[in-house]
Amino acid sequence: MSRPLRVGTLLCAVLLTGAVAGCDGGGADRAEAASSASAAQRLDWKTCPAPSTSQGTGKAPGRDWECATLRAPLDYGRPDKGSVGIAMIRARATDRARRIGSLVFNFGGPGGSGVASLPAFADDYKTLRTRYDLVSFDPRGVGRSDGVTCLGDKDLDVYYAADGTPDGKDEEKALVERVGRYASGCEKNSGKVLPHVGTQNAARDMDLMRQVLGDDKLHYFGISYGTELGGVYAHLFPKKVGRAVLDAVVDPSDDPVQGALGQAKGFQLALGNYMDACAETSDNCPTEDQITDLLKRLDSDPVPAGDTRELTESLATGGIAQALYSKDFWDYLTEGIEDAENGDGKLLLALGDSMNGRGENGRYSSLQASLAAVNCADFAQRYTAAEIEEKVPEFRKASPVFGDFMAWSLTQCTGWPVKGAWQNPDVNAKGSAPVLVVGNTGDPATPYEGAHEMARELGPGVGVEMTFRGQGHGAYDSGNACVTRVVDAYLLDGTVPASGTVCS
Repeated sequence: MSRPLRVGTLLCAVLLTGAVAGCDGGGADRAEAASSASAAQRLDWKTCPAPSTSQGTGKAPGRDWECATLRAPLDYGRPDKGSVGIAMIRARATDRARRIGSLVFNFGGPGGSGVASLPAFADDYKTLRTRYDLVSFDPRGVGRSDGVTCLGDKDLDVYYAADGTPDGKDEEKALVERVGRYASGCEKNSGKVLPHVGTQNAARDMDLMRQVLGDDKLHYFGISYGTELGGVYAHLFPKKVGRAVLDAVVDPSDDPVQGALGQAKGFQLALGNYMDACAETSDNCPTEDQITDLLKRLDSDPVPAGDTRELTESLATGGIAQALYSKDFWDYLTEGIEDAENGDGKLLLALGDSMNGRGENGRYSSLQASLAAVNCADFAQRYTAAEIEEKVPEFRKASPVFGDFMAWSLTQCTGWPVKGAWQNPDVNAKGSAPVLVVGNTGDPATPYEGAHEMARELGPGVGVEMTFRGQGHGAYDSGNACVTRVVDAYLLDGTVPASGTVCS
């Protein structure tokens, strides 16, 4: 399942290999020269094509949208080592006379394609579009921006269906070996970009984007992982922050264990909220015991899910988690669990495929491969099977349904070919304009507590905390009128709400 956690600390210009460049005058001069040359480029905006396989599926976004490619240094510390193309998309402001500038979106993941996502969610941002050009992008290593590739589609079917909750030493060994083969595939197919896909470089790309778009300040809307990216940007470029909103907030104080444990608790909370809501309107609702029994059976006895595929424990766990991202999917979750208990895994499998970035045509986007690449470029921590095994009881206590799965997800970076850059983020943004930080009390993927920590670490006078008492992942896209009113007033009029504002 998705891992939105990002961390980062800048020491001069930290290369993702762990080396430090730019601390000597020559490195700094080269980086400055590269930045100046890149900022002088002109974007060639053209009609957007349909999303590529690496971005996901869908139709061309239509005539309101235009696409371009930004050229950024592959390595900001060594600009002579080539460039990477950053795919961008925009829709121009409808009230040109009152235009504020560009509003740049990152929808999270890490690994989500902003070029594919922004048109899909554009109706939610119609009011913002009156005064902003709506802009998004595929971060480096994502989608059309040299999207990371690790395995072929058939191999990925096997990989995601395999047992993610080992019950003994043999299964633990098989899991670690499988993750190692995946990492080797990433190195073989995307080795050039892997050392350069971390959050710091993505933040630098956003500042280059700001300059090329002609904006003095970066106006920004970050969701999920996009909140961590926004926090790192504010730390690196505090004087360049314009009006910024962070929604569905990653806790910047978490290490990978704390982050995974927090998600286990968050998904367990969301599952409980779903079951309580279901019980108020129906007598045909699953219980926690039913769900854990179902997953246990699937571990040893998958059920058919179409002509050639089966629903395994791992795919079902991902499907249940996917359904908890939005209340709109709760009815599907009820139906999917009932169907699976009766031997039909198609619906839960479809939800699990969505989590893994698999289209109906059997092709995978770069979503999960990019997620792993960014996670492992950022995090320095690497965990052994023995270390994870010791932590499983704590995870299982936090979530009988998701605990084991989340604990063993910590193998993701074991054996990764690139060293991680840091332990925890530094998002302190002293001198920045106010940043509106919105937490949702029922959020499964980015637990509510992360908003308070982000606001605190951004610093006094910078982090402005706001609470949405709701369900699902994020607040603004929930359609809550109070959230919409407060966020729009800030982005459109510059009205900063009182810290501690609550919407229900």
